[in-house]
Amino acid sequence: MGLRRVSAADRDAFVELAGQSESFFRPWILAPKTADEFDGYLRRFDRVAADGFVICLLSTGAMVGFVNINEIVRGPYLRGVIGYGTFASSAGRGYMTEGLRLLLDYAFTDLDLHRIEADIQPANHRSLNLVKRLQFRKEGYSPNFIKINGRWMDHERWARTAP
Repeated sequence: MGLRRVSAADRDAFVELAGQSESFFRPWILAPKTADEFDGYLRRFDRVAADGFVICLLSTGAMVGFVNINEIVRGPYLRGVIGYGTFASSAGRGYMTEGLRLLLDYAFTDLDLHRIEADIQPANHRSLNLVKRLQFRKEGYSPNFIKINGRWMDHERWARTAP
């Protein structure tokens, strides 16, 4: 499993995989499904406040998912908020666990962050199990926290600090 920065060269494959995964993602996340949406997604990753990656198979280079660190804050906070998704065709194979482990290593080592947070809808059992496997701890509950597909959704707040 490998992690590499998402780039403009990924647009067509990413958009196709996200389109094929739309019902799989719903209602948990929104992923870019058009070239314009992808370009906007890519512009967010300035490597200061946010950084984005794709998870790829080392043997073929095929994308199996994506992970990003958003809202990176320096100074006394040294924290970021992660977002992630597995494409439907790759779900259930452990790719996201490995990809997120790689991202955490990058965040804690290369970016020298102290804290990584994840906001997860309470009914998203796959995502909750993922962060539990990766030793995140539940810190709270936020009603009507993030607007997804036009609806304000409740989220649990999970976090992990640097080893």
